[in-house]
Amino acid sequence: MTQAASALPDAVAGAAAPVGSDSPLAGRRSPALIARSLFALTKPRIIELLLVTTLPTMLLASRGLPSFALIAVTLIGGALAAGSANTINCYIDRDIDAVMRRTSRRPLVAKADGGDAAIRPAEALIFGIVLGIAATLMLGLLANWLSAALADAALLFYVFVYTLGLKRRTASNIVIGGAAGCFPVLVGWAAVTGKVAWPAIVLFGVIFFWTPPHFWALAMKFRDDYAAASVPMLPVVAAPQVVARKILIYSWAMVATTLALVPYAGWIYGVFAGGLGVWFLVEAYRMRGRVAAGASAAPMKLFHLSIGYLTLLFVAIAVCAVLPWGQF
Repeated sequence: MTQAASALPDAVAGAAAPVGSDSPLAGRRSPALIARSLFALTKPRIIELLLVTTLPTMLLASRGLPSFALIAVTLIGGALAAGSANTINCYIDRDIDAVMRRTSRRPLVAKADGGDAAIRPAEALIFGIVLGIAATLMLGLLANWLSAALADAALLFYVFVYTLGLKRRTASNIVIGGAAGCFPVLVGWAAVTGKVAWPAIVLFGVIFFWTPPHFWALAMKFRDDYAAASVPMLPVVAAPQVVARKILIYSWAMVATTLALVPYAGWIYGVFAGGLGVWFLVEAYRMRGRVAAGASAAPMKLFHLSIGYLTLLFVAIAVCAVLPWGQF
């Protein structure tokens, strides 16, 4: 198996198509195809979920509505930073993306009419780096340099700690590496206040504990994919009973962390957080029960529920942040 660390130099070495080649890359790629492919490399659905956590955090930090300009700068800058990290991740992981059915249609590995992929590896790497530079400058110059530094920290952590360091080596990959997805709340808080305060740390913790149940549920569904690519996700190396038990542990930790925000966000938020937590835990227990009974785990029920849970939790944060009442 090609190691992630060796992927970096390999891409540039074979990037250029031969002169006169019949490959689709030899002068036949339309600008629209290139644009669509580069956009797909940024994993826009993941970016959307990250931004869902950023805006409510900004509202909570300001106890109301920040300026539209600051919101726009922070969301666009955050999207650029996340797109940079995701694109570089696709560049490094293109060898395993080609093996896994779930990722085999990504632009760096999907073949067009039996020819080459739509995007050359070197192009993807350059695009990812440019997005990261643009994010840094936008956040630093138009918001503040603390928010820019935090966005850069998330990018570097995702690329070097998770993708290159942990993903192919340990079943704890998503537990530690998933911290990269927690940084948007710190970026949003810092953009508004110029510092990081304890409520932002609590929100960081919420997403940190939410990430393993979310991704382990997905990995249970695509266990064979990860196994074929030799990626040691927990469902690949542990029995379903172990995975279900750990999902429950992290789910309880997540719900407890959401309640730690109640003194700052208010009692109305607490009601929503408690109700949503029960909803999440009920499905986590149901999945464990199915596993214990030897039935299909149906992990995608928890996976999809986890997305709705996080979205609704942060909607509650946003609403309670702008309400004139409901605070202690």
